[in-house]
Amino acid sequence: MIISASRRTDIPAFYGEWLVNRLKAGEVLVRNPMQPKQVSRIMLTPATVDALVFWTKNPEPFLSRLPEIDALGYSYYFLFTLTPYDVTLEPGVPEKGSIVEVFRRLSRLVGPEKVVWRYDPVVITDQFTPAWHAASFPRLAEKLSGYTGRCIISFLDDYRKVRSRMRNLRYTLPDSAEMGELAALFADIAAKQDIALCTCSQEVDLSRYGIMHSRCIDGGLVERISGRRMRGAKKDGSQRHACGCIESRDIGSYDTCPHGCLYCYAVAGQAKAGKAFEAYDPSSPMLCDSLHGDETITTPAPRKRAASARTPSAPGLHQGELFS
Repeated sequence: MIISASRRTDIPAFYGEWLVNRLKAGEVLVRNPMQPKQVSRIMLTPATVDALVFWTKNPEPFLSRLPEIDALGYSYYFLFTLTPYDVTLEPGVPEKGSIVEVFRRLSRLVGPEKVVWRYDPVVITDQFTPAWHAASFPRLAEKLSGYTGRCIISFLDDYRKVRSRMRNLRYTLPDSAEMGELAALFADIAAKQDIALCTCSQEVDLSRYGIMHSRCIDGGLVERISGRRMRGAKKDGSQRHACGCIESRDIGSYDTCPHGCLYCYAVAGQAKAGKAFEAYDPSSPMLCDSLHGDETITTPAPRKRAASARTPSAPGLHQGELFS
């Protein structure tokens, strides 16, 4: 079983203590966002978890907790979203120069393979034009060269909640030709920095530019970092048709991320997210939530872990490096 932590919120940035407490407890409760009275008890033991996949824009508060996670025996990698946007689109994300340094620091701690760069989403507005992206992407790629081997891009999805937040920014949705032109430029720039470029959940075929569809939840990467074969792993049917991710269990909660990114589909409104953050209890079995007493709690059977394909390598993080 792969644990996604999380598409729904930034756990490394805001909820690291809660996560480590859940790993030590060996289980977590997750409310079904579509059926709130249904709660899943998900086992979080090294025997049932093949890997943890961390989605984040700022793991800096989380770095000091990595030695604990290593000591507990979990494999993991990071999907690190790093874009050149300012507070216009990402009001709660720290200044990007400091985030670049966090990216590099994380890569030195865990290794470049375990830090996947997401330039996501590509947003086109009067301010953030294709020409602006064409100038901004190479600057980031150069700074991240040697610190990651893969970059995943996607273009803005026009969700209704996103549309209402961004209506004053005069954004446009590129057609397939415009996507291809910009992606081809990105691919050429990334290749010069030894970074492979791929897309996330995009229907458009960019293979003629050497850009393939990606799997953010990637069974091959999990096999390499854990030393275990992902036998029977299937495409995640709960994700969009163009998404290549394999099955995982997400342990996050919607409407809990304080970053305030205008393009975010996981937050209906910042007032709601702020209220959830204020109610955060790191000792709770549920993220920014608690049982009300009328729920049905079920324990899904975890997928049986495969036997080791090889002897797992030593953890990539050494505690002494953290303070060096």
